[in-house]
Parts: sequence; C-alpha cells; structure tokens
Amino acid sequence: MSLAAIRGKLAGYVRLERFGLNTIELDVKDESGEVAFRSPELTLANRIGAARSEYRPATAVRSLHRQGLYVIGRVVTFEDPILGRKVPRMAIRKPGGGVWTTSTGLAWTNPYSRAVWRYNVDIAAAAARAGFDEIMFDYVRFPSDGDVAHAVFHGRVHEPMDRTIARFLTYAHSRLHPLGVRVGAAVFGLAATQNLGIGQKPRGLSKVLDVIHPMVYPSHYTPGEFNLPDPNADPGDTVWFSLRDFKHALAGRQTALVPWLQDFSLGRKYTLRDVQAQIKAARVMGSSGFLLWNASGVYTPDALRGR
Repeated sequence: MSLAAIRGKLAGYVRLERFGLNTIELDVKDESGEVAFRSPELTLANRIGAARSEYRPATAVRSLHRQGLYVIGRVVTFEDPILGRKVPRMAIRKPGGGVWTTSTGLAWTNPYSRAVWRYNVDIAAAAARAGFDEIMFDYVRFPSDGDVAHAVFHGRVHEPMDRTIARFLTYAHSRLHPLGVRVGAAVFGLAATQNLGIGQKPRGLSKVLDVIHPMVYPSHYTPGEFNLPDPNADPGDTVWFSLRDFKHALAGRQTALVPWLQDFSLGRKYTLRDVQAQIKAARVMGSSGFLLWNASGVYTPDALRGR
C-alpha cells in the first residue's frame, strides 16, 4: 500500500502490460495492521488509528480496470499488531493476562473471536464494494513464531485448527460472494505436503475458496525437502514438487491454483532464468496462473513473457 501511495507508481506497474502483466495485487490491510484507506463504515479501524489514506480504493480500481487488469485486494487477517494492542480482548493472550506476542514482539488476534472475523471481513467488504475482483486473505492461520505453547485463546473451540480457519473462510465467503468478489487465501508452500500445525490444510479450505495461493518461494525450503540438496538452487523442481502436492490435495475441487513465485534474491542471486524456471513448473503443473513477489516492488519484466 505504501508503494501505491507514491505518485505514478501504479501507472508504472500498469506499463508492464506490454510484457504480459494482467493482474495486480494491492494491499488492503497489511501485516502491520494498517488499513490502506478510510471509510465511514470501518468504525473500529478508524477509531483505533488503523485506517490510513494511502490510496482511494474505488479510484485505484477503476484506473486498473480501464487497463483491463484483474485486481486482488490482500487482507492480512490474524497477525494484527494494531488491533491486538488497541483492543486486547480481541488478541491472543498470555497465561497471566496481557497480550501475547511473537518472538519479534508482534501481537496476533484471536482466530476464534467472531469480533475479529467481523473486523477483517468488514474491511474486505469495503474493498469489494470499491470494485476489487478478489479478496486474498493472508496470515489466515494460527501463529507459528514465538512461545505458542503458552498462547491463550479465549473462546477456544475444541476442534482441529484447520476447522477453525475453514469456519472463518466460510463466514467470509457468505458475506463477500453476494458482493460479486472472489475469495482466495495465501497459504504456506508446504501446507499440502505436511501438517504445519497452523490450521492450513488446503483440501478442507478449498471447499470455500475460489482461489488458493501457495507461497512456493524456493528460498524458504530447507535442504533435503523433496530430496533436493538445496531447493533454493533448484527453483523449478522445488515449485514443481510443491504444486504436485497441492494438485493432489485439490483433486476434484473447482478451486483455482495460483501460486506466489519468487522474484527476489535470498540466499543467492536470483536471475531471469530462475524466475522463468518457476513459471514453467507452474504451467507444467496446470496452475491457473502465477503471481510474482518482491518485497521491494522491483520485478523482472521479461519473466512475464512466459518464455
């Protein structure tokens, strides 16, 4: 959202159309808990100071639609340092009281709280009414970083974590689909390969998702995964194996598979060839497209040509 606030930045991304760009993901609510825009309907976000004025959603979406682009609004869900700190009753708590935080000091909100559900889906609904084509929920899971064994969840329901996450997405689906918007979720790249203990089981979630976006960044895999000595040095095979497991998990579902691919360097320098290897693997596995990620917002245009 901070990039979108820079004059001319969105227009610069739109010019990547000539390389094959057809989609832009725009943050609606990010991992800091900030909401990109103010709206009278977002009473709580306005009151706690989460709502910003980074861009005007309807204006931005209209501009992107005029260029023929599909627009995804990303809503970071349960990691929310602002809501967690400002409204402690909606946060994961410590055993003796107080707000639980990750090892880096970030507050998370309680995945069992219906108030937290409403807060996030209200924000997503505001984006849907502004014209976004899809809402992608991110951090739609339980925390994995920090002393999770001592995290206290008020209102906890005795059910598997993935059932809780699926119930949240069912609620989101029920409110957002009538607004004409697709519902998607970003999940960890290994979510289809093993139980990560955070509530992300793709097959169960796919019942209520139009799109699932696995984050299959090769640099995030440990040596030996998929029997690859260094997954980061073999990006094509890493993506292929990851998406193979997602294809198996989603067999018989109508849910589209659109992975996040790595267009950044971590651990080693990534080249055009490395990005293209991932894209080729995604296409071989029959994905419905792909998204490129770079935290600095600097991309490899030739990769979009799909050669």
